[in-house]
Amino acid sequence: MKRNHTHIGKILAAICLAGVLTAGCTKRLDIGPYQSISESAALNTEEDVMVTLIGAYDGLQSAAGYGGEIMVLNELIGNSTNIQFTGTFAGLVDAWNGIMVSNNSFATSTWAVAYNCINRANNVLSAIDKVTSSPAKKASVEGEALFLRAAMHFELVRLYAKFVGDGDANANPGVPLVLTPTRGITDADYRPRASVKAVYDQVIADLTKAETQLPSSNGFYATKWAAAAMLARVQLMNKNYTAAGAAANRVIGGSGRTLNTDFKRLWFTFIDNGGSMPTEYLFGIKVTTQDGTNALNTYFGRNVGIPGTAGRSDCKIRPAHIALYSANDKRRYFFLSGGSNYTGKHLDRYGDVPVIRLAEMILTRAECNFRNSTTLGATPLADVNAIRTRAGLTALTVSQLNLAAITRERYLELAFEGHSLPEVKRLQTTLGNFSWNSPKLIMPIPQREMDVNKQLVQNVGY
Repeated sequence: MKRNHTHIGKILAAICLAGVLTAGCTKRLDIGPYQSISESAALNTEEDVMVTLIGAYDGLQSAAGYGGEIMVLNELIGNSTNIQFTGTFAGLVDAWNGIMVSNNSFATSTWAVAYNCINRANNVLSAIDKVTSSPAKKASVEGEALFLRAAMHFELVRLYAKFVGDGDANANPGVPLVLTPTRGITDADYRPRASVKAVYDQVIADLTKAETQLPSSNGFYATKWAAAAMLARVQLMNKNYTAAGAAANRVIGGSGRTLNTDFKRLWFTFIDNGGSMPTEYLFGIKVTTQDGTNALNTYFGRNVGIPGTAGRSDCKIRPAHIALYSANDKRRYFFLSGGSNYTGKHLDRYGDVPVIRLAEMILTRAECNFRNSTTLGATPLADVNAIRTRAGLTALTVSQLNLAAITRERYLELAFEGHSLPEVKRLQTTLGNFSWNSPKLIMPIPQREMDVNKQLVQNVGY
């Protein structure tokens, strides 16, 4: 991701390209220490801080981060109901079968990439006083770093720890909270796992402050609306429906974003949209022919005869899932190729990676209002019908609206975007042969981390 600061643009482009090439060459071979930066790389100027912020975004867009593998894991783990996985990466095969082991390569790389991004964000925050060009610039940079740190801690606690509602969140081990830069590893840097509640509390605090610091518009980078949208997602997972609904309402009412009129135009961002990211995306990862990774395309995509489509064809969509959509539902967006079905969402080789869309916020507000018997911003019926109308479906009536109807629309709307596993845990349903609180639906703490950090405790079953 390349920020438009002309005085350092060439430097950043070289750094980003080098980072992408290095990650691509070493991805499954070795991962360096994830949270170290030498003292020689100390941040002494505003330019140093900006370079480091770009480095944090570059880490975020790694394949093992929001470049797509976080979403892929959330779709694949235990999900034999909707997906037939035929790939050859053993780590993903094990995730799909619910038989991950502690040295799973994908669990290891996701952990490393997330903490690498967190450490870079912490370095930015530690030197925020070096940003002196303007108070607005300083506030924005601080907000961006807080957003990145919060997003990665949130993804880590969702994947590697028990969910809220599964036992005591005050006692259940979450993940290590890393809130200061690590420059040269010492014993003090080997932190224990904070509680699930402590991690959520910190994520909420970071996002709350980020929302106040960030600008309304910031190109492809984090905005106050991205922070509010992430906060709505976090609070929904935290079962705080009042706070989740309020955050979603702020996004819907203040961001100026609207639903794309054509659902299918949300996906072929390079093939059909000339590389333009849909305005419905509140936050996404920009992919170009020179930079960026779309791992959702890698594993869910396939060449279906349309120029620009590509992928490994690993994730085939089962007919039982497709049958859940009515014949006239525009979200019944699947391609039959080679005797198997593939989602149309991730066929574009250079398509942007959606992290949060406005549709999610509308459905979040609908659910929260329904649970609370409120009408903040709109009635639950109006919100659900906005999603259904865009999909080409008839509107529901008051008598047809219930919690199951709302969560069903959410399931169909957001399918294969990384919501499967957290939704199963949040709603306490089942996934394939696994109950929502099965230890098999929690990723292992990577063995390499257990080996070096004796304060860590492993998850049950590993």
